[in-house]
This record gives sequence, C-alpha cells and structure tokens, in this order.
Amino acid sequence: MLERHYPELLKFLVRQIRDRDAAADLAQESYVRILTLQQSGEAVADPRALLYRIARNLLIDRHRHGAVRNHESLDERPDAGQPAAPRHQQPEEIYAFARYAEAMADAIESLPPRCREAFILNRFDGLTHQQVAERMGISRNMVAQHIMRGILVCKACSDRFHCSGQGGERPAP
Repeated sequence: MLERHYPELLKFLVRQIRDRDAAADLAQESYVRILTLQQSGEAVADPRALLYRIARNLLIDRHRHGAVRNHESLDERPDAGQPAAPRHQQPEEIYAFARYAEAMADAIESLPPRCREAFILNRFDGLTHQQVAERMGISRNMVAQHIMRGILVCKACSDRFHCSGQGGERPAP
C-alpha cells in the first residue's frame, strides 16, 4: 500500500537536498520507521501523512547533523591562530591570585580583634574614621592607628608574597 508513494516521496526528498542517493537513503529510512511502527501494532490513520512527517523529520535531523559537523576542528587549527584567554583568566593567574588573596586574608586575620574590626569596617565596609569610632566607642585617633596597623600588615604580606616569587606579578587588589 505504501509502495505507491515511494516515487512521490523520493521526488520530494531530491528537491529538498539535491542528492538522489541521499534522498533514496532518507526515503528508505522513512519506510523502515513507518513499517516498524505498523508492526508494533500502532494504528496509523493516514500512512501517507505519517510517511511525509517522518521524511521531514529525517531532513531536519540531517540538516542539524550537517550544521554540527560543518565547523573547523579546534584540533586542526594552528596554536597561533587560537586566541589566548585574557591574562586574568589564565590558570596560573587564577591560582596566583587565589594564593595572594588567601595570604591577605590570613594577614588580616592575624590582627588583634579590635584592630581587625576597625580595619574591616573602614576598608571593606566603607565607613569613615568617625563612623568607625562611633560604632566601636573609641576615638578617631585610635581608629586611625588601627587602620594604619592593618595597612602595614597587608603591605608586609604583599611584599613577602611577591618577593618570595610565589605570585609572579602583583595581581590587582
């Protein structure tokens, strides 16, 4: 019963892809799928419509497969032609910055509690010396001393980190 639609289906597929052999393969696959469906006991109300739907879906799959395959392999490109990731995304830079940040966090953590609190409130939370003094109940002069001590500890940490060769160039803080 479906055999009578073969020439019509083949003609349709040839018009779509302009390759008679590939069209014949798609027509055959369409028939295989519809016959498999019928043999499984599925009732097919309009076999011709289903045959064309299967053929269209196979055309779409073929097109998608071709689109995926139609690109230049990265393995075949010369290394010089491949753009390098920005410096801040290079694995070595990411690792160095992580180590630097860890060293800085350890240096800040080593400050006495009140000094650390004043330093964090000023440098990380953005409070002024006056606001830190009011929040902590200490003088502005004491706040300035705590912040200066924190800055000196961070500077010493940065110098140790970079002088020991652990970090390469200094990452942007």
